Amino acid sequence: MQQPASKDPLHAAHFGWDGLGEIIPVRCFLFDPSVKSALKFLRKTPWARKKVEDLFVVTFHPEA
Repeated sequence: MQQPASKDPLHAAHFGWDGLGEIIPVRCFLFDPSVKSALKFLRKTPWARKKVEDLFVVTFHPEA
């Protein structure tokens, strides 16, 4: 049975906060991480948002 797609915009469960922090070393992933703090930071920081979007594409849509 196929699992439904995650509604977590960061797919943090897939990587874990530690994994995201290693791949994209920003404070919101490394120190006291939460979806709320990460989304707040990513909305205000285009370069970090681009890195997360690129990671998503490479990981979940490698054919793109």
